[in-house]
Amino acid sequence: MTFTADNYIYKGPFNVAHIAQQTGCEISGSSDFEIKNLAPLDVAGEGDLSFFDNSKYLEQFISCKATACIAHPKFIDKAPNGMVLLTCAEPYAAYAKAAQMFYRSKDEVAGISAKADIHPTAKIGADCSIGAFTSIGENVVIGAGSVIGRNVSIRSAQIGANCVIHDGVRIGQEGFGFAMGASGHVKVPQLGGVVIGDNVEIGANSCVDRGSGPNTSIDSGTKIDNLVQIAHNVEIGKNCVITAQCGIAGSTKIGDFVVIGGKAGIAGHLKIGSGARIAANSGLMRDVPAGSSVGGYPAVEIKDWHRATVLINKMVKGRKYDDN
Repeated sequence: MTFTADNYIYKGPFNVAHIAQQTGCEISGSSDFEIKNLAPLDVAGEGDLSFFDNSKYLEQFISCKATACIAHPKFIDKAPNGMVLLTCAEPYAAYAKAAQMFYRSKDEVAGISAKADIHPTAKIGADCSIGAFTSIGENVVIGAGSVIGRNVSIRSAQIGANCVIHDGVRIGQEGFGFAMGASGHVKVPQLGGVVIGDNVEIGANSCVDRGSGPNTSIDSGTKIDNLVQIAHNVEIGKNCVITAQCGIAGSTKIGDFVVIGGKAGIAGHLKIGSGARIAANSGLMRDVPAGSSVGGYPAVEIKDWHRATVLINKMVKGRKYDDN
């Protein structure tokens, strides 16, 4: 089954020279060709723009029929005859910019659905898009140009400009706070809020709890995947990447440019330094210094985790089992 880009508005075509200018690429070949659409290497044809960013697909690149392709300069001599190359150091990022030229999400078209529920005290910036069945609570602030999807709820929050909040996201609900004792668990009122910077993206059905006193915060440029749980008082720095199904427990502080792989679980009250990388499926129970890479359960330095995995495999393969 073939799906069309029904949620996008087509804005092409563009000539090669204009695409190169907008993406920061150098042209190898003619700049006069018109590009009508985007396509993967294996199906691209005349009038299409493709991209090549992984040597695993070198054979597809060599046989590609696209009019133009974005690639690293080191692959110029591998390009098919007649193909126009747009070269740069980061082909995938350039392709993303080109794709934004050709297609604009309909969700980004400014407008507030008549089916949205917005409190009179909420402040909505210019050129925002707010989807149907979304609830914006009392005194919420949303910056200009932000896109809020369908079935979103936002309470006790300040959101910056040009943010994208996907369908089903919950922001500013009560954090999970209880004073545990022998006679039972006493709920702690959650009196803080959520502060989100500019250009933040939060994936579908993710949750960001309000702070218990201090605020939960997500700094500018951070990108969060679907189904991520961010607990109360968590602080996330600039330009972090947090992939699907991660859970970050309360009061953990995360620096800038941290990357967290899918299904990672992070305990509370930890400090993760800027530039750290957390492997997928890791269980993090201790602080991580800036620039470190960790993985495993419990998470350790990535090299130690790989060594342990190799040793365990050798032990298992070398051991004889009695099937009886």
